[in-house]
Amino acid sequence: MRLGGRLAGAIEVLADIEARKRPVADALKDWGLAHRFAGSGDRAAIGNIVYDALRMKLSHAWLMDSDSATALGHAVMFRQWGVSPEHLASELEGDKFAPEPLTQEMKTAFASRKLEDAPLHVQGDIPEWVQPSFEENFSEDWLAEAKALAGRPALDLRANTLKASREKVLKALERCGVEPTGIARNGIRVQAGEGPSRLPNVTAELSFQKGWFEVQDEGSQIVADLVMPQEGDQILDYCAGGGGKTLAMAAAMNNKGQVHAYDTDRKRLAPIIERLKRAGTRNVQVHDRLEGLAPLVGRFDRVLVDAPCTGTGTWRRRPDTKWRLTQKNLEERLSQQQEALAGAARFVRPGGHLVYVTCSVLPEENEAQVYNFCEDNPEFEILSGADAWAGLFGADKPQPWSADMKTVTLTPASTDTDGFFFCLMGRKV
Repeated sequence: MRLGGRLAGAIEVLADIEARKRPVADALKDWGLAHRFAGSGDRAAIGNIVYDALRMKLSHAWLMDSDSATALGHAVMFRQWGVSPEHLASELEGDKFAPEPLTQEMKTAFASRKLEDAPLHVQGDIPEWVQPSFEENFSEDWLAEAKALAGRPALDLRANTLKASREKVLKALERCGVEPTGIARNGIRVQAGEGPSRLPNVTAELSFQKGWFEVQDEGSQIVADLVMPQEGDQILDYCAGGGGKTLAMAAAMNNKGQVHAYDTDRKRLAPIIERLKRAGTRNVQVHDRLEGLAPLVGRFDRVLVDAPCTGTGTWRRRPDTKWRLTQKNLEERLSQQQEALAGAARFVRPGGHLVYVTCSVLPEENEAQVYNFCEDNPEFEILSGADAWAGLFGADKPQPWSADMKTVTLTPASTDTDGFFFCLMGRKV
């Protein structure tokens, strides 16, 4: 397919997402099934246009004076792919598969408008109602933090040290353009490409089938490391989901001690079984019923609560969720987080640690939750996450955001990772 066909396909998908209010992955999959003539490179390029458009939807729409799928698709070409309006017009001329041309109003708006004149939430490409939360969390840096959440993310992997060193995995994946991550000790990165470029299909590699590595964002690797799992520990991953942090902690423990992975959602938990087998992990027990953990109340050295959240820290990877988030969604998550903290705290032994993590950057879900929890449960106190960071990663690496040097927040702007909040709490003896 030529550029015109790819742009037309992306515009079709964007229109479908807007009309049917459905996840971007579903819309792209259905488009591919209905257009089987499109090759893998075509589908990747169309996906890139769609995701780029959604990441910067507000600013694109403001500059084009239109939020139509046509306006968004063209804005991606002009602003993110470096194709000038004149060059794009010449590319599309005579292409029977090209989309409808821009209206004169859109052309005039794009030629005359400057983004610095737009409202600040438009410049940051975030919903207007969350701007106060960003301001509260990041102070004068909030706009830069918001803009960073609208960029393309890299593909991150974690070397599974139960089977292979990072150096061994880097060599095995050399043809994929990999490099060590900047912070995570076993992390490997494939940088985000530009324009229509495709990321390599690393899960098709033999080294993945052998269990040498897992796909895991560097931020997720970092917070799993900050739990500080030790050989022989008894650890509970209270909201384990698909098991990414469970696997990372189990590897850090060299298969010694035990990690208990629990989640109420059996569908989310299901992939963990195959992942554990491939990774060669032998020190993990999986639970989908809380009753199975009842004999272990008050006996764990460390309990990780990877709490359900709005996912604002993952907006680079899931930009469609940015525009579906509502105040009601946030309130539901706050309630679930409080329940998760209360439920998990029962399992921490005296002298043990309770760790609270979210993939959100909103202070309502983060600092407010842990400070309120400790106020209501005085047997717990917040310990210094900054000290834990310095001990693991040193002062010469990128540093996370922290207002009080106790809790820490990872962000695309500060640490070049997804957004994650981390808080370490100790249970008094």
